[in-house]
Amino acid sequence: MPALKGKFEFRKSPRTTRRSLLFALGYCLMLSTTLSSCSEAKNNAQQSAASPESVAVSSTTEKQVVRIVRSKQLSALAVLEKQGSLEKRLEPLGFKVQWAEFAAGPQQLEALNANGLDIASTAESPPVFSQAAGAPLVYLATTRPSGKAISLLVPVNSAIKSVTDLKGKKVAFQKASIGHYLLVKALEDAGLKLSDVQSVFLAPADANAAFSQNKVDAWYIWEPFGTRNVQNKIARVLADGDKLRDTGNFYSTSRQFYQAHPDVIKMFLEELEKSEIWTKDHPKEVAQLLAPVTQLDPPTLEIMHNKYDYGLLPITEKTITKQQEVADKWYSLGLIPKKVNVRDGFLTPEEYAKITPSDVLANK
Repeated sequence: MPALKGKFEFRKSPRTTRRSLLFALGYCLMLSTTLSSCSEAKNNAQQSAASPESVAVSSTTEKQVVRIVRSKQLSALAVLEKQGSLEKRLEPLGFKVQWAEFAAGPQQLEALNANGLDIASTAESPPVFSQAAGAPLVYLATTRPSGKAISLLVPVNSAIKSVTDLKGKKVAFQKASIGHYLLVKALEDAGLKLSDVQSVFLAPADANAAFSQNKVDAWYIWEPFGTRNVQNKIARVLADGDKLRDTGNFYSTSRQFYQAHPDVIKMFLEELEKSEIWTKDHPKEVAQLLAPVTQLDPPTLEIMHNKYDYGLLPITEKTITKQQEVADKWYSLGLIPKKVNVRDGFLTPEEYAKITPSDVLANK
């Protein structure tokens, strides 16, 4: 191979010179490509040797989303969304929060089972119906009953004066909801059965329309529907759930999400409990914050604040026993196709201890 000099000087014939020059240029090109490839390979090797954790965080920051039900009620969950503290806690884990809106509890759990939602908030009955359908849900935490926030409404000028007067009447409610459950209890307390009334299964928005048009005689519903209709002089409260409600709400997830992301669930419950405490202690601020959400004015929301009991409760053996009673009730009425063992949806005490905030565990 000829030696390369400063300006490619060759003492050869023109043909040899051209040939040598082409060879030299080809050699330089090959050398340049080789060096470039080596440099690229080195960079790739360095990237491969980078911290797996940093790569994972970068990836999950773009892709990981936790989908939580949006609350349209005066609740700590609605406050949690507005304050944005959960988003800040989850950001280092590479998670973003997406708040999803549903008509009621049964719709939430349908989405949970279809992988369209990660964390749901429902009353006691929707999880039972979901378990009866074979859904592998997990109960995460429960709440106090807040029975005053559930109302049995009748039209403001209705002749109905007591639950007994509902016999033969059309009563609207969301199937498998707290309204459904409390209607059963209210009728039994009055010496009636569910078959003594005409059940009209309607989601809240549809029931609201039917009720305002006098197409049904009564409606069992939660806030803020009750207060709105009373304020608008469309309804009056025949009874609330204060003395009837013997269960709280449940936060639940899918078995798959629990197994994959217990750290996310733990942070959610910690931030939720903080919101529960703040909501209890700041009625005026909560009213201002949630007025756009509930479509009620702040003074009314301050009055409604007293209808709720705040704070998460841990899952205990007593919780499981009561939930089994609820499941057995629905089975005895023939409204679920098989007997449900609700324990299949509960974790062990050791598992709950790992995800439940310590101050909530202290409430046992």
